[in-house]
Amino acid sequence: MQVAIVSDIHGNRQAFEAVLDDIDAEDVAERWCLGDLVGYGADPDACVELALARCDLVLAGNHDLAVTGALSVEEFSPGAAAAAKWTQKNIEARNLEALRALPPQSLDREVGLFHASPRDPIWEYVLSTLQAELCLDAQEHRVCLVGHSHVALAFTRRGEGVAGSACPDGSRADLTVGEWILNPGSVGQPRDGDPRAAWLLLDLETWTATWRRVDYDIPGAQAAIRAAGLPEALADRLEYGQ
Repeated sequence: MQVAIVSDIHGNRQAFEAVLDDIDAEDVAERWCLGDLVGYGADPDACVELALARCDLVLAGNHDLAVTGALSVEEFSPGAAAAAKWTQKNIEARNLEALRALPPQSLDREVGLFHASPRDPIWEYVLSTLQAELCLDAQEHRVCLVGHSHVALAFTRRGEGVAGSACPDGSRADLTVGEWILNPGSVGQPRDGDPRAAWLLLDLETWTATWRRVDYDIPGAQAAIRAAGLPEALADRLEYGQ
């Protein structure tokens, strides 16, 4: 079974639509979303509705939880906090209620699914081999998928030690041996220097993973952010993938 993995949409309708179109060209059985549907971007309603309509599994991220009031924005950066408060005021009530129903993790699939990490599904950024090793020690599944960092990465342990690598467009991993933590990268706000929207194609029969990048209407997403009166930096960063 092939599964499309998306994460960190962040209210970026243009990026999400482009990724969903790309996924439609593949023979996928399911689509799984690792959370953060909202925050930063100017189209929270469209992104929540697309995720609920097009994805078979949807998790909540820390930005989703902040918008619902389940988390405080005190630990957010000024831009993230401003975007969360704007989203609270502008999101439709039905979509806010939908966010409230989402969990930050799912453990009942062939792989573990977390917004952030197996140790902390909401907050931990898995960006180093040390963090990955601690998470591999904690996780119940041989393969886990995480989002949150907005960076496409793979960590693996085959015997002693953990290896980690960035996963640019077209990267492929053979998951048949070892323990793994995979990050698909971000749909709506990549932070690995590639501004294109990211997603991951996971094959649960051959146990392979392929990282994908998709061009999208960045000027359109930037214009929406500016028209909404959100911080200018949130629009600027989309152009640079940072």
